[in-house]
Amino acid sequence: MDGARGRAREYVVEADGGSRGNPGPAGYGAVVLDATTGETLVEAAEYLGVVTNNVAEYRGLLAGLRAARELDPDAGVHVRMDSKLVVEQMSGRWKIKHPDMKPLATEAARVFPPGRVTYEWIPRAENKHADRLANEAMDAGARGEQWSPWDSTADLDTATGAVPTASDADVRAAQTVASPGWGPPDMGAPATFVLLRHGETPLTPQKRFSGSGGSDPSLSPVGREQAEKVAASLARRGTVEAIVASPLARTRETAGIVAARLGLEVAVDEGLRETDFGAWEGLTFGEVRERYPDDLDAWLASPDAEPTGGGESFAATGARIAATRDRLVAAHAGRTVLLVSHVTPIKTFLRLALGAPPESLFRMELSAASLSAVAYYADGGASVRLFNETSHLR
Repeated sequence: MDGARGRAREYVVEADGGSRGNPGPAGYGAVVLDATTGETLVEAAEYLGVVTNNVAEYRGLLAGLRAARELDPDAGVHVRMDSKLVVEQMSGRWKIKHPDMKPLATEAARVFPPGRVTYEWIPRAENKHADRLANEAMDAGARGEQWSPWDSTADLDTATGAVPTASDADVRAAQTVASPGWGPPDMGAPATFVLLRHGETPLTPQKRFSGSGGSDPSLSPVGREQAEKVAASLARRGTVEAIVASPLARTRETAGIVAARLGLEVAVDEGLRETDFGAWEGLTFGEVRERYPDDLDAWLASPDAEPTGGGESFAATGARIAATRDRLVAAHAGRTVLLVSHVTPIKTFLRLALGAPPESLFRMELSAASLSAVAYYADGGASVRLFNETSHLR
Protein backbone atom coordinates (compact mmCIF):
# COMPACT_ATOMS: atom_id res chain seq x y z
CA MET A 1 0.00 0.00 0.00
CA ASP A 2 1.04 3.60 -0.56
CA GLY A 3 0.97 4.94 2.98
CA ALA A 4 1.04 8.59 1.87
CA ARG A 5 -2.19 8.20 -0.07
CA GLY A 6 -3.77 5.28 1.80
CA ARG A 7 -4.39 3.21 -1.30
CA ALA A 8 -2.63 0.74 -3.56
CA ARG A 9 -0.27 1.89 -6.26
CA GLU A 10 -1.63 2.14 -9.79
CA TYR A 11 0.44 1.07 -12.80
CA VAL A 12 -0.03 1.16 -16.54
CA VAL A 13 1.41 -1.75 -18.50
CA GLU A 14 1.98 -1.27 -22.23
CA ALA A 15 2.98 -4.41 -24.11
CA ASP A 16 3.54 -5.57 -27.65
CA GLY A 17 4.98 -8.49 -29.59
CA GLY A 18 6.02 -9.09 -33.16
CA SER A 19 7.05 -11.89 -35.49
CA ARG A 20 8.93 -11.36 -38.73
CA GLY A 21 7.28 -14.07 -40.75
CA ASN A 22 4.37 -15.12 -38.49
CA PRO A 23 5.65 -17.56 -37.47
CA GLY A 24 9.18 -16.24 -37.69
CA PRO A 25 11.88 -14.60 -35.57
CA ALA A 26 9.90 -12.94 -32.80
CA GLY A 27 10.26 -10.76 -29.73
CA TYR A 28 8.22 -8.84 -27.21
CA GLY A 29 8.45 -5.52 -25.41
CA ALA A 30 6.73 -4.31 -22.25
CA VAL A 31 6.92 -1.19 -20.14
CA VAL A 32 5.49 -0.41 -16.70
CA LEU A 33 4.51 3.21 -16.07
CA ASP A 34 3.43 5.05 -12.94
CA ALA A 35 -0.25 5.75 -13.60
CA THR A 36 -0.08 9.13 -11.84
CA THR A 37 3.13 10.61 -13.20
CA GLY A 38 3.63 8.63 -16.41
CA GLU A 39 7.20 7.85 -15.30
CA THR A 40 8.78 4.77 -16.87
CA LEU A 41 9.50 2.33 -14.04
CA VAL A 42 10.52 -0.87 -15.83
CA GLU A 43 11.35 -1.89 -19.40
CA ALA A 44 11.40 -5.53 -20.49
CA ALA A 45 12.08 -7.19 -23.84
CA GLU A 46 13.20 -10.60 -25.07
CA TYR A 47 13.99 -12.36 -28.32
CA LEU A 48 11.82 -15.51 -28.48
CA GLY A 49 13.11 -17.43 -31.46
CA VAL A 50 10.50 -18.56 -34.02
CA VAL A 51 6.92 -18.12 -32.78
CA THR A 52 3.72 -16.45 -34.02
CA ASN A 53 2.83 -12.80 -33.63
CA ASN A 54 0.02 -13.55 -31.16
CA VAL A 55 2.21 -15.72 -28.96
CA ALA A 56 4.78 -12.92 -28.85
CA GLU A 57 2.03 -10.45 -27.83
CA TYR A 58 0.94 -12.71 -25.00
CA ARG A 59 4.54 -13.13 -23.85
CA GLY A 60 4.85 -9.34 -23.76
CA LEU A 61 1.70 -9.05 -21.67
CA LEU A 62 2.94 -11.70 -19.26
CA ALA A 63 6.32 -9.97 -18.87
CA GLY A 64 4.68 -6.60 -18.20
CA LEU A 65 2.33 -8.02 -15.57
CA ARG A 66 5.16 -9.85 -13.84
CA ALA A 67 7.27 -6.69 -13.77
CA ALA A 68 4.38 -4.74 -12.23
CA ARG A 69 3.92 -7.43 -9.58
CA GLU A 70 7.63 -7.23 -8.72
CA LEU A 71 7.18 -3.51 -8.06
CA ASP A 72 4.07 -3.93 -5.91
CA PRO A 73 2.02 -7.16 -5.63
CA ASP A 74 -0.89 -5.13 -4.21
CA ALA A 75 -1.06 -2.70 -7.14
CA GLY A 76 -3.88 -2.14 -9.56
CA VAL A 77 -2.88 -2.46 -13.23
CA HIS A 78 -4.34 -1.03 -16.43
CA VAL A 79 -3.05 -2.82 -19.54
CA ARG A 80 -2.90 -0.97 -22.85
CA MET A 81 -2.17 -2.97 -26.02
CA ASP A 82 -2.74 -2.54 -29.75
CA SER A 83 -3.64 -6.24 -30.06
CA LYS A 84 -7.42 -6.42 -30.29
CA LEU A 85 -7.20 -10.20 -29.94
CA VAL A 86 -5.32 -10.17 -26.64
CA VAL A 87 -7.40 -7.35 -25.15
CA GLU A 88 -10.73 -8.99 -26.04
CA GLN A 89 -9.64 -12.45 -24.94
CA MET A 90 -8.18 -11.28 -21.62
CA SER A 91 -11.30 -9.19 -21.00
CA GLY A 92 -13.37 -12.36 -21.40
CA ARG A 93 -15.31 -11.21 -24.44
CA TRP A 94 -13.62 -13.55 -26.94
CA LYS A 95 -12.87 -17.23 -26.51
CA ILE A 96 -9.30 -18.49 -26.62
CA LYS A 97 -9.07 -21.38 -29.06
CA HIS A 98 -5.42 -21.54 -30.11
CA PRO A 99 -3.49 -24.20 -28.08
CA ASP A 100 -0.33 -22.07 -27.91
CA MET A 101 -2.16 -19.09 -26.42
CA LYS A 102 -4.39 -20.82 -23.86
CA PRO A 103 -1.64 -21.56 -21.30
CA LEU A 104 -0.14 -18.08 -21.71
CA ALA A 105 -3.52 -16.42 -21.14
CA THR A 106 -4.15 -18.62 -18.11
CA GLU A 107 -0.74 -17.73 -16.68
CA ALA A 108 -1.31 -14.00 -17.31
CA ALA A 109 -4.67 -14.15 -15.53
CA ARG A 110 -2.98 -15.58 -12.43
CA VAL A 111 -0.31 -12.88 -12.01
CA PHE A 112 -2.76 -10.61 -10.14
CA PRO A 113 -6.01 -11.56 -8.39
CA PRO A 114 -9.20 -11.25 -10.48
CA GLY A 115 -10.51 -7.72 -10.79
CA ARG A 116 -7.15 -6.01 -10.24
CA VAL A 117 -6.27 -5.79 -13.96
CA THR A 118 -8.21 -3.91 -16.64
CA TYR A 119 -7.59 -3.92 -20.39
CA GLU A 120 -7.80 -1.24 -23.08
CA TRP A 121 -7.19 -1.45 -26.82
CA ILE A 122 -5.13 1.44 -28.21
CA PRO A 123 -3.97 2.28 -31.75
CA ARG A 124 -0.47 1.14 -32.65
CA ALA A 125 0.68 4.77 -32.81
CA GLU A 126 0.02 5.05 -29.07
CA ASN A 127 1.99 1.91 -28.26
CA LYS A 128 5.34 2.98 -29.72
CA HIS A 129 7.40 2.43 -26.58
CA ALA A 130 6.54 -1.26 -26.29
CA ASP A 131 6.63 -1.70 -30.07
CA ARG A 132 10.17 -0.36 -30.28
CA LEU A 133 11.29 -2.57 -27.40
CA ALA A 134 9.91 -5.58 -29.26
CA ASN A 135 11.78 -4.57 -32.41
CA GLU A 136 14.98 -4.00 -30.44
CA ALA A 137 14.64 -7.55 -29.07
CA MET A 138 14.15 -8.94 -32.60
CA ASP A 139 17.11 -6.91 -33.89
CA ALA A 140 19.25 -8.27 -31.04
CA GLY A 141 18.15 -11.79 -31.94
CA ALA A 142 19.19 -11.24 -35.54
CA ARG A 143 22.68 -10.39 -34.24
CA GLY A 144 22.78 -13.54 -32.12
CA GLU A 145 22.32 -11.57 -28.90
CA GLN A 146 19.66 -11.02 -26.26
CA TRP A 147 18.23 -7.56 -25.65
CA SER A 148 19.79 -5.50 -22.88
CA PRO A 149 18.20 -2.43 -21.22
CA TRP A 150 21.56 -0.67 -21.47
CA ASP A 151 21.08 -0.68 -25.27
CA SER A 152 17.49 0.54 -25.23
CA THR A 153 16.43 3.77 -26.93
CA ALA A 154 12.74 3.00 -26.64
CA ASP A 155 11.81 6.17 -24.78
CA LEU A 156 13.52 8.61 -27.14
CA ASP A 157 10.38 9.89 -28.82
CA THR A 158 7.51 8.51 -26.74
CA ALA A 159 7.06 11.54 -24.53
CA THR A 160 5.68 13.70 -27.31
CA GLY A 161 4.53 11.01 -29.69
CA ALA A 162 6.64 12.63 -32.39
CA VAL A 163 7.94 10.79 -35.41
CA PRO A 164 11.68 10.07 -34.98
CA THR A 165 13.82 12.77 -36.54
CA ALA A 166 17.24 12.67 -38.14
CA SER A 167 18.74 13.80 -34.83
CA ASP A 168 17.01 10.91 -33.04
CA ALA A 169 18.59 8.55 -35.55
CA ASP A 170 21.98 10.10 -34.87
CA VAL A 171 21.52 9.50 -31.13
CA ARG A 172 20.53 5.87 -31.68
CA ALA A 173 23.46 5.29 -34.01
CA ALA A 174 25.87 6.75 -31.48
CA GLN A 175 24.47 4.52 -28.74
CA THR A 176 24.65 1.28 -30.71
CA VAL A 177 27.91 1.54 -32.64
CA ALA A 178 29.95 -1.55 -31.87
CA SER A 179 33.44 -0.36 -32.61
CA PRO A 180 35.39 2.37 -34.39
CA GLY A 181 35.50 0.09 -37.43
CA TRP A 182 31.75 -0.63 -37.45
CA GLY A 183 32.41 -4.32 -36.86
CA PRO A 184 30.36 -7.20 -38.26
CA PRO A 185 27.09 -8.21 -36.55
CA ASP A 186 28.31 -11.73 -35.70
CA MET A 187 30.81 -10.78 -32.98
CA GLY A 188 28.49 -12.15 -30.30
CA ALA A 189 27.17 -10.43 -27.20
CA PRO A 190 29.59 -7.93 -25.64
CA ALA A 191 30.85 -7.97 -22.09
CA THR A 192 28.92 -5.11 -20.51
CA PHE A 193 30.33 -3.45 -17.41
CA VAL A 194 27.79 -1.54 -15.36
CA LEU A 195 29.93 0.85 -13.34
CA LEU A 196 28.52 1.80 -9.94
CA ARG A 197 30.17 4.41 -7.77
CA HIS A 198 29.77 3.59 -4.09
CA GLY A 199 27.27 5.49 -1.93
CA GLU A 200 28.20 8.50 0.17
CA THR A 201 30.60 8.30 3.09
CA PRO A 202 30.98 11.02 5.75
CA LEU A 203 33.78 12.48 3.58
CA THR A 204 31.77 12.67 0.35
CA PRO A 205 29.67 15.82 1.04
CA GLN A 206 32.82 17.58 2.25
CA LYS A 207 34.54 16.83 -1.08
CA ARG A 208 37.67 15.48 0.59
CA PHE A 209 40.26 13.32 -1.14
CA SER A 210 39.39 9.75 -0.19
CA GLY A 211 41.53 7.17 -1.92
CA SER A 212 43.01 3.81 -1.11
CA GLY A 213 45.68 5.22 1.21
CA GLY A 214 43.42 6.98 3.71
CA SER A 215 41.05 6.09 6.53
CA ASP A 216 38.87 3.71 4.43
CA PRO A 217 35.51 5.11 5.62
CA SER A 218 32.29 3.12 5.57
CA LEU A 219 29.01 4.35 4.10
CA SER A 220 27.04 7.02 5.90
CA PRO A 221 23.28 6.53 6.53
CA VAL A 222 22.67 8.50 3.33
CA GLY A 223 25.09 6.24 1.47
CA ARG A 224 23.33 3.10 2.68
CA GLU A 225 19.98 4.53 1.55
CA GLN A 226 21.50 5.31 -1.85
CA ALA A 227 22.77 1.74 -2.12
CA GLU A 228 19.29 0.39 -1.35
CA LYS A 229 17.80 2.58 -4.07
CA VAL A 230 20.30 1.52 -6.71
CA ALA A 231 19.79 -2.11 -5.68
CA ALA A 232 16.04 -1.76 -6.28
CA SER A 233 16.68 -0.16 -9.68
CA LEU A 234 19.07 -2.91 -10.77
CA ALA A 235 16.64 -5.57 -9.57
CA ARG A 236 13.94 -4.09 -11.80
CA ARG A 237 16.28 -4.19 -14.79
CA GLY A 238 17.19 -7.78 -14.00
CA THR A 239 20.25 -8.05 -16.25
CA VAL A 240 23.23 -8.11 -13.87
CA GLU A 241 24.82 -11.58 -13.80
CA ALA A 242 27.82 -11.02 -11.54
CA ILE A 243 29.17 -8.41 -9.11
CA VAL A 244 32.81 -7.42 -8.64
CA ALA A 245 33.87 -4.79 -6.10
CA SER A 246 36.89 -2.82 -5.02
CA PRO A 247 38.40 -4.07 -1.73
CA LEU A 248 37.67 -0.82 0.15
CA ALA A 249 34.96 -0.76 2.81
CA ARG A 250 32.59 1.66 1.08
CA THR A 251 32.52 -0.32 -2.16
CA ARG A 252 32.21 -3.71 -0.46
CA GLU A 253 29.32 -2.37 1.64
CA THR A 254 27.56 -0.93 -1.42
CA ALA A 255 28.11 -4.14 -3.36
CA GLY A 256 26.83 -6.23 -0.47
CA ILE A 257 23.54 -4.31 -0.33
CA VAL A 258 23.03 -4.74 -4.08
CA ALA A 259 24.07 -8.40 -4.01
CA ALA A 260 21.56 -9.19 -1.26
CA ARG A 261 18.77 -7.75 -3.42
CA LEU A 262 19.91 -9.56 -6.57
CA GLY A 263 20.77 -12.89 -4.93
CA LEU A 264 24.37 -12.80 -6.13
CA GLU A 265 27.81 -13.18 -4.53
CA VAL A 266 30.41 -10.41 -4.50
CA ALA A 267 33.90 -11.00 -5.87
CA VAL A 268 36.62 -8.55 -4.79
CA ASP A 269 39.21 -7.30 -7.27
CA GLU A 270 42.20 -5.25 -6.12
CA GLY A 271 42.37 -3.57 -9.53
CA LEU A 272 39.14 -1.64 -8.86
CA ARG A 273 40.48 0.24 -5.82
CA GLU A 274 40.61 4.03 -5.78
CA THR A 275 43.81 5.98 -6.53
CA ASP A 276 46.14 6.50 -3.57
CA PHE A 277 46.23 10.25 -2.95
CA GLY A 278 49.24 10.13 -0.62
CA ALA A 279 49.50 13.04 1.84
CA TRP A 280 46.31 14.57 0.37
CA GLU A 281 44.07 11.87 1.84
CA GLY A 282 41.30 13.44 3.94
CA LEU A 283 42.04 16.99 2.73
CA THR A 284 39.84 19.26 0.64
CA PHE A 285 41.10 20.64 -2.66
CA GLY A 286 41.48 24.03 -1.01
CA GLU A 287 43.56 22.60 1.80
CA VAL A 288 45.83 20.83 -0.69
CA ARG A 289 46.18 24.08 -2.64
CA GLU A 290 47.23 25.88 0.53
CA ARG A 291 49.69 23.24 1.78
CA TYR A 292 51.14 21.76 -1.41
CA PRO A 293 50.61 24.32 -4.23
CA ASP A 294 53.52 23.23 -6.43
CA ASP A 295 52.67 19.52 -6.18
CA LEU A 296 49.02 20.24 -6.97
CA ASP A 297 49.91 22.33 -10.03
CA ALA A 298 52.13 19.54 -11.31
CA TRP A 299 49.39 16.97 -10.71
CA LEU A 300 46.85 19.04 -12.61
CA ALA A 301 49.27 19.52 -15.50
CA SER A 302 50.58 15.98 -16.03
CA PRO A 303 49.11 12.47 -15.65
CA ASP A 304 52.57 11.27 -14.63
CA ALA A 305 52.74 13.51 -11.55
CA GLU A 306 52.10 11.86 -8.19
CA PRO A 307 50.28 13.39 -5.22
CA THR A 308 52.53 14.55 -2.38
CA GLY A 309 54.06 11.76 -0.37
CA GLY A 310 54.29 9.09 -3.04
CA GLY A 311 50.67 8.65 -4.06
CA GLU A 312 49.53 7.09 -7.35
CA SER A 313 49.63 9.08 -10.59
CA PHE A 314 46.75 9.08 -13.05
CA ALA A 315 49.05 7.34 -15.53
CA ALA A 316 49.61 4.50 -13.06
CA THR A 317 45.89 4.31 -12.33
CA GLY A 318 45.20 4.16 -16.06
CA ALA A 319 47.60 1.26 -16.55
CA ARG A 320 46.05 -0.59 -13.61
CA ILE A 321 42.50 -0.08 -14.87
CA ALA A 322 43.42 -1.13 -18.43
CA ALA A 323 44.89 -4.38 -17.11
CA THR A 324 41.85 -4.94 -14.88
CA ARG A 325 39.52 -4.25 -17.79
CA ASP A 326 41.25 -6.76 -20.04
CA ARG A 327 41.22 -9.44 -17.37
CA LEU A 328 37.54 -8.94 -16.50
CA VAL A 329 36.43 -8.75 -20.14
CA ALA A 330 38.12 -12.10 -20.79
CA ALA A 331 36.52 -13.61 -17.69
CA HIS A 332 33.01 -12.31 -18.41
CA ALA A 333 32.64 -12.40 -22.21
CA GLY A 334 29.01 -11.94 -23.24
CA ARG A 335 27.84 -11.18 -19.69
CA THR A 336 26.58 -8.09 -17.86
CA VAL A 337 28.71 -7.46 -14.78
CA LEU A 338 28.30 -4.83 -12.06
CA LEU A 339 31.63 -3.27 -11.08
CA VAL A 340 31.38 -1.34 -7.80
CA SER A 341 34.25 1.11 -7.69
CA HIS A 342 35.26 4.74 -7.19
CA VAL A 343 35.44 8.07 -9.00
CA THR A 344 38.87 7.78 -10.61
CA PRO A 345 38.63 4.14 -11.74
CA ILE A 346 35.15 4.63 -13.23
CA LYS A 347 36.18 7.82 -15.02
CA THR A 348 39.22 5.94 -16.30
CA PHE A 349 37.09 3.09 -17.69
CA LEU A 350 35.04 5.71 -19.55
CA ARG A 351 38.09 7.70 -20.71
CA LEU A 352 39.75 4.60 -22.12
CA ALA A 353 36.54 3.50 -23.87
CA LEU A 354 36.20 6.92 -25.52
CA GLY A 355 39.89 7.22 -26.37
CA ALA A 356 39.90 10.56 -24.53
CA PRO A 357 43.07 12.24 -23.19
CA PRO A 358 43.98 12.04 -19.48
CA GLU A 359 42.85 15.62 -18.84
CA SER A 360 39.28 14.52 -19.58
CA LEU A 361 39.20 13.08 -16.04
CA PHE A 362 38.86 16.66 -14.77
CA ARG A 363 35.89 17.27 -17.07
CA MET A 364 33.57 14.51 -15.83
CA GLU A 365 31.16 14.76 -12.92
CA LEU A 366 30.44 11.44 -11.23
CA SER A 367 27.85 11.41 -8.44
CA ALA A 368 27.73 9.04 -5.49
CA ALA A 369 25.73 5.87 -6.28
CA SER A 370 25.60 6.79 -9.97
CA LEU A 371 25.54 4.25 -12.79
CA SER A 372 27.56 4.27 -16.00
CA ALA A 373 27.99 1.45 -18.55
CA VAL A 374 30.48 0.36 -21.18
CA ALA A 375 30.17 -2.57 -23.61
CA TYR A 376 33.30 -4.36 -24.84
CA TYR A 377 33.19 -6.32 -28.10
CA ALA A 378 35.22 -9.26 -29.37
CA ASP A 379 37.06 -7.08 -31.90
CA GLY A 380 38.40 -4.83 -29.12
CA GLY A 381 35.89 -2.03 -29.70
CA ALA A 382 34.10 -0.34 -26.81
CA SER A 383 30.84 1.59 -26.60
CA VAL A 384 29.88 3.92 -23.73
CA ARG A 385 26.17 3.34 -23.15
CA LEU A 386 25.42 5.22 -19.94
CA PHE A 387 27.06 7.98 -17.90
CA ASN A 388 26.36 9.27 -14.39
CA GLU A 389 22.75 8.00 -14.28
CA THR A 390 21.13 9.01 -10.97
CA SER A 391 17.38 8.87 -11.69
CA HIS A 392 17.06 5.93 -9.25
CA LEU A 393 18.03 8.26 -6.39
CA ARG A 394 15.10 10.64 -6.93
